[in-house]
Amino acid sequence: MIPETLDALVDRFAAYDAAVEVGIGRRTVVAEALVDAGTDVVATDRRTRPVPESVRFVRDDVTDPDYSVYADADLLYALNLPPELHRPTLAVAREAGATFAFTTLGTDQPLVAVDRETLPAETLFVARG
Repeated sequence: MIPETLDALVDRFAAYDAAVEVGIGRRTVVAEALVDAGTDVVATDRRTRPVPESVRFVRDDVTDPDYSVYADADLLYALNLPPELHRPTLAVAREAGATFAFTTLGTDQPLVAVDRETLPAETLFVARG
């Protein structure tokens, strides 16, 4: 991730008090930067993943979620989220009463209604409603 994209994501997401990164994989830089900016971050993934000490990790799958993981979040975000996870993640965000924002891989288009925000080298999709 280029520094300008990281900065733009953190600037956008730091307005939230508590966030959950869905499917963190091996990309921990946004979660860590958000914690540094004052946002509480929980990272989830279907597999156990190493994360920085400042980020809490919970093994979870948004297609069969433990809703308690997301209950305190006001933001659910995902980076490079595959299309088959757009609707399940939106359902979890709605259950939590949280904003859902995500990026996709390459030319994948969102499968949920979104507003688009242009960031340096990236498009951020923010689910409507």
